[in-house]
Amino acid sequence: MTLVAILSGAGVSTDSGIPDYRGPNGLWRRDPEAEKLVTYDAYMSDPEIRRRAWQVRRTSATWDARPNAAHHAIVELAGRPGMAVRVVTQNVDGLHQAAGLPDRKVLELHGTARTALCTECGARSPMADALARVEAGEEDPPCLVCGGILKSATVMFGQSLDPAVLGRAIEIARACEVFIAVGTSLQVQPAASLTGMAAEAGARVAIVNAEPTPYDAIADEVVREPIGTALPELLRKLT
Repeated sequence: MTLVAILSGAGVSTDSGIPDYRGPNGLWRRDPEAEKLVTYDAYMSDPEIRRRAWQVRRTSATWDARPNAAHHAIVELAGRPGMAVRVVTQNVDGLHQAAGLPDRKVLELHGTARTALCTECGARSPMADALARVEAGEEDPPCLVCGGILKSATVMFGQSLDPAVLGRAIEIARACEVFIAVGTSLQVQPAASLTGMAAEAGARVAIVNAEPTPYDAIADEVVREPIGTALPELLRKLT
């Protein structure tokens, strides 16, 4: 059994209509102010930031997005005899699962946009329910359990990753025979460091990304082609 670890970033979902953050046309480059909407301290301290964030969530491309060829290629690989596939994703869109990959094979390092989380009592509820309240006129809907501030169940800037999820990701990186980083700038730590851990443990490393990354020098293969065609081609070669 060959363990293949795939670290997926925003570039995997751009073909599904979800813009990335740091690419040439990324959200942060087009609107640097947008970063405040996903910065924990700003979000918690400024009601106006929260109101803007709820409007961005309401109109997010995530809700209409569908899995693309890259997502489906990973599911196809996971179905092959002799292949154990684990996806460690920086994405919060849930498209790996929507493509058919079981939850147990996906580690969401940065959480999920499909769930709302209370910052006070920790209650979780479907994001769709919170967005329906925004549509009905609540600009900053509070938690229905305790009245606390609601946010998406994603890791904002200034927050730490779930240590259990990160610990499992590290285990996978150190145990895999093949490690593929796809659609990620490999600039956000600690997720990016998984690439180096895999290489140090002897895994064959491939990086598929439109722009150079800090880890290109240690990769066995670097691919600059569009992900929608390059990743399926790369995964087909795995035996």
